[in-house]
Amino acid sequence: MKPLAEIISKLNAEIIGGTDKNITMLTYDSRKVQSGCVFFAIKGSSADGHRFMDEVASSGAAAIVCEQLPVRLHTAVSYIKVKNSSEAMGLMAAAFYNHPSKKLKLTAITGTNGKTTVATLLFRLFRSFGHHVGLLSTVQNQIDDEVIPSTHTTPDSIKINELLNLMAERGCEYCFMEASSHAIDQNRIRGLHFAGTIFNNITHDHLDYHLTFDNYIKAKKKLFDEVNEDSFALTNKDDRNGMLMLQNTKATRYTYALNSIGDFKCKILESDFTGMLLNIDGEEAWFRLVGNFNAYNILAAYGAAFLLGKDKKEIITHLSSIEAVKGRFDYVRSATGIIGIIDYAHTPDALKNVLYTINEIRTKNEQLITVVGCGGNRDAAKRPVMADIASELSTSVIFTSDNPRNEDPELILDDMQKGVKPIHFKKTLRITDRKEAIKAAVKAAKKGDIILIAGKGHENYQETKGVKQHFDDKENLIELFNLFEK
Repeated sequence: MKPLAEIISKLNAEIIGGTDKNITMLTYDSRKVQSGCVFFAIKGSSADGHRFMDEVASSGAAAIVCEQLPVRLHTAVSYIKVKNSSEAMGLMAAAFYNHPSKKLKLTAITGTNGKTTVATLLFRLFRSFGHHVGLLSTVQNQIDDEVIPSTHTTPDSIKINELLNLMAERGCEYCFMEASSHAIDQNRIRGLHFAGTIFNNITHDHLDYHLTFDNYIKAKKKLFDEVNEDSFALTNKDDRNGMLMLQNTKATRYTYALNSIGDFKCKILESDFTGMLLNIDGEEAWFRLVGNFNAYNILAAYGAAFLLGKDKKEIITHLSSIEAVKGRFDYVRSATGIIGIIDYAHTPDALKNVLYTINEIRTKNEQLITVVGCGGNRDAAKRPVMADIASELSTSVIFTSDNPRNEDPELILDDMQKGVKPIHFKKTLRITDRKEAIKAAVKAAKKGDIILIAGKGHENYQETKGVKQHFDDKENLIELFNLFEK
């Protein structure tokens, strides 16, 4: 419970009604309104919360935060008119939960690919140092050993502050979180205090939401523009937009790189399907992650850990013992010697990175069979691009369903096949049923061949027409490996 006057003290707002009332909860969901709560009227992509103001007032809301006042005002309700309701929600959520981000060292990771890996590496690293640690990620939210299911890459600002508050109450000293472009643009991280921010890369993705690549870049950059003076900002100098992220930041600036001069440097010395030998700032160690892209992820985690006060040699020792994140270059080997790799690659650049990595390691005497699809109700422009990359860099490709959501899976596959060059037509196959596609890949593979199943990674469901049914790429691959080995 918190006085309304206290949680709106930092807002630039027009207030109609009293502020001497105690608030019991915050929500932007009209269905969850109860006596004593604040309702945030937010204009979303599918619904406008302003339409429900009269309804929530009748349900006992103590206050309504809105961008436009309703025609009819309820005398029992305080109306807080602001320029941006989502921004106000972030600031008020932080105040309602007593600014939990200031009670621990919170580090945010943003970029197109690698956010989950970097956040999880840092979480596991600081746990290995003996700290109490929190994690907010695509795969899961976590407080030490307790796993809290994740529904979004970055939760809404109320949920973030609720989780951070719980972490602080349980003695967490650090928290590592993914900051998606949607979350930054929608002010979900507004009001948070960051000890550090990390940028890994930016490539084609989410243009269904941002519309232009420039808007996508600006959304990522906003994280660094708004960070505090007492924070660090760590960027991938090898990415062509890496230094752009630091242009207006008030934070202390640092860089990491494989191909140019940076504050933190790394070189790949050896690589196979089980890991890499890296030289990081003069120290050599074997790491359990694979690929050039993971070298960047490891280096980002290393740099951040140093900036958070850890010894460089100890960081390398601990990092080298950490296993790959579930669904990120997840390696499986059948009894007959077929190699399976499950990866979340669902963008053109991520798919290219994984395929390049496999091709650099393999001898070229074996097949590389790629099973890949594209999600429905998402950026359609990347579908033919991903199909082109898969058919260019694989021995054979099976196009299949990912999460069709509310789209016709056949039309998604039509979009993908438009990207295949005529020279590659003969090595592509189309099997809409994802399990049947994986089955076909296993049946076609021989000893030493490699099967890449891309797009879903850690996900344990497939969403079709609004319904999520259990589906796990790794489970299905292992099941089929076992079936055909009998």
